[in-house]
Amino acid sequence: MKMSVMAVGVVTVAWCLFFMDRYVLGEDDFQGLLDLEETPSPNPLMVDLTLIPGAAAKGAVCLDGTLPGYHFHPGFGSGANSWLIQLEGGGWCNDIKSCVFRKATRRGSSKYMEKTLAFTGILSNKAEENPDFFNWNRVELRYCDGASFSGEGQNEAAGLYFRGQRIFEAGMEELMSKGMKNADQALLSGCSAGGLASILHCDEFGGLFPETTKVKCLSDAGFFLDVTDAAGGHTIRNFYAGVVSLQGVEKNLPSTCISRFDPTSCFFPENLVDNIKTPLFLLNAAYDTWQFHQSLVPSSVDPHGEWNACKSNQSNCNSTQIQLLQDFRMEMLDDVKSFARDDQNGLFINSCFVHCQTERQDTWFADDSPLIGKKKIAESVGDWYFDRRPVKAIDCPYPCDTTCHNLVFK
Repeated sequence: MKMSVMAVGVVTVAWCLFFMDRYVLGEDDFQGLLDLEETPSPNPLMVDLTLIPGAAAKGAVCLDGTLPGYHFHPGFGSGANSWLIQLEGGGWCNDIKSCVFRKATRRGSSKYMEKTLAFTGILSNKAEENPDFFNWNRVELRYCDGASFSGEGQNEAAGLYFRGQRIFEAGMEELMSKGMKNADQALLSGCSAGGLASILHCDEFGGLFPETTKVKCLSDAGFFLDVTDAAGGHTIRNFYAGVVSLQGVEKNLPSTCISRFDPTSCFFPENLVDNIKTPLFLLNAAYDTWQFHQSLVPSSVDPHGEWNACKSNQSNCNSTQIQLLQDFRMEMLDDVKSFARDDQNGLFINSCFVHCQTERQDTWFADDSPLIGKKKIAESVGDWYFDRRPVKAIDCPYPCDTTCHNLVFK
């Protein structure tokens, strides 16, 4: 499926019946976000898939029992001892049926993963596309467990391995052996389910390095809200409860959270970020398209399709619908207030209808990239990481931002 820039700030996306290949949410929610394909950067760097040979001996395997993998492009020059680890996203599976489906896709098996990936946006090796991290060692750790790299368990009858935590550990061990142990700078990042994983594993990642190493974390579109849906229900909470219970996530959740909340609550970033010791940057759209379509107004609460036009293009929303979206934005801002007061943390919340902005070149760093205060996302992340200035950027509410690359579905 293609999406193309039709005008400044608008990206159109065609509906596709096979979007579940990218976002596996739940059996009843397979109708929402799709497999998005950005307007490509010219001549992107293509990086080969490497499987982790020793992972099986550690039980660190994908849902179907195959080896996990990663894509690695070595750093050079001043970035030779700096490492950026991107955790891939792609939804979750919350019951046996959805996990069995998932294990026959690239999100559950390395048998179906692309043998090469384009490194664009924050993974680009071109200074004009990625000014601060282009010459770092850049890695994408593939996502094939369905619980944000946090599960621990197995279902023998269904042939399912819930080994996300072990995959993360095996991946880090592999990269340490490739030279990451000598890093003087490191950044753990991720998008969507990978953005949630970068929050869940942030302090664990920081603990891999000596105090002399500059270590920070970045979550892109990973701040999923424990929000009440449009019908007053708890669609995303109920879904996460299935993920946490089925995949044995509880044993890998932070003790600082589990001591105060139930396990499902500890899969929501709002209950995690205030206790993370490693510096963390939250990048999120205030009207995150995935959360709008799947958490706030899933198809299950809109049987007559009254939200279809609004969900396809925010300019079609009526005043009541816009108010619900503004309330969602305010809930997000309330949830990050305490986090934002910590000087070491960073924030970029723009008032756009989009999901994931670091891996797409047009939103990360391009001539017409989204701005807050005349700063692009790549510039803001770089300013924060290198301590050039504090970054606590919160956009004015929709529709004031004319620099957004909003997703328009048709």
